[in-house]
Amino acid sequence: MGYHIENITVVTWDNDELRIIKNATVETEGNKITYVGGNKNDGSKGEGKVGIDGTGKVLIPGLVNAHTHVPMTLMRSYADDLDLHTWLFDHIFKIEDRLTDEDVYWGSLLGMMEMIAGGTTCFNDMYYFVDRIAEATAESGMRALLSRGLTNNEDKDDYSDDYRIKEAVETFKKWHGAMNDRIRVAFAPHAIYTCAPKYIRAIRNTAEKFGTCIHVHVDETLKEHNDSLNQFGKTPVRHLYDLGLFDLPTIAAHCVHVTEQDMELMKEKSVSFVHNPGSNLKLGSGIAPVPEALRKGLNVALGTDGASSNNNLNMWEEMNLAALIHKGVRRDPLAVRAEEAFKMATVNGAKALGFNNVGQIKEGFVADMVILNFSKPHYLPEHNPVSNLAYSAQASDVETVFVDGRILYDKGEYKTLDTEKILYNVNKVCQRLFG
Repeated sequence: MGYHIENITVVTWDNDELRIIKNATVETEGNKITYVGGNKNDGSKGEGKVGIDGTGKVLIPGLVNAHTHVPMTLMRSYADDLDLHTWLFDHIFKIEDRLTDEDVYWGSLLGMMEMIAGGTTCFNDMYYFVDRIAEATAESGMRALLSRGLTNNEDKDDYSDDYRIKEAVETFKKWHGAMNDRIRVAFAPHAIYTCAPKYIRAIRNTAEKFGTCIHVHVDETLKEHNDSLNQFGKTPVRHLYDLGLFDLPTIAAHCVHVTEQDMELMKEKSVSFVHNPGSNLKLGSGIAPVPEALRKGLNVALGTDGASSNNNLNMWEEMNLAALIHKGVRRDPLAVRAEEAFKMATVNGAKALGFNNVGQIKEGFVADMVILNFSKPHYLPEHNPVSNLAYSAQASDVETVFVDGRILYDKGEYKTLDTEKILYNVNKVCQRLFG
């Protein structure tokens, strides 16, 4: 089955070239994009394909949430207005100790409802009970890189009996490459303050054995930064670099307090830098040096973090914040341009996660795509569609969402999820957890 979309405006990065194609035609067959351009000269009008009129609409690659904890939708608006370490150690970890695999499953589906309706097609998640998150991902139709958050501050030479690493290995064997390669699995040392150095090295060696990537929190707060200097005599980035973690493809979340020297090390090892502006602002963690990272040529992607430290999984807000906050604090309107924020949310995110066949509207790429209604007042007049995407777009403007060539959401209707059942079960879970 395929789709024939005509009279639409396509906005996409094509590697390092921004392309805007007006009155475009886009066709898919199976899970691939087969044509992108003007009206076809062969006289065909998409025979045998489902036709979609794109008049007044814009087609973009699906958004990529490059760092999140999807089941934490269950803790939305819980323990607000606290710094990271108080929030995490005094509140969140205590709730997470009570979570069951069933709780995580329903919390994941709730998060996927939100992401799909907002145009996010792919996400990078670190959490627990990853089998259940994978089940939810398989059912939803989304694309994901999943990892079991690994924590162990016990300093020893042999972690072969560590149940967390064993769980991560079993998850990798079961789910990596599953669902037509929609689901992949990484290994995830949580952070330097929850993982002993030898434990991080053990995780790194395990990931290398299975040929996959790393997902880790890095230098999120000034406390983490200063504690690393006091404990190890080096920054978090230098610590992880010296442990050999960055020898593998690495997704580094937050990077709020990284130094110029840190970014040089990250560039050397092709570490992806994931900016989470909403979460970093809410927790008072700071503002990451994104303009410097971009100028150094790092691959900078965007993430929401978990809903509990953000309040939503809305990538449009992250794109907007990424394009605005650096302008304000630097007093420089060119600090992060609209097209750079859009790139972070699409192709850069796909690159960070290793899904190199998504993130662009391009022939031969997988059809992870989003149609937005650009006929609404806040888009008009449409002088610049890229600026509108960064500064005007809302999640509610999303009309149609494709993943792997399949429509998951269309004009308010979910095609893969039983929303009433999900909301009913989420309410049951929250009544038990929070009374």
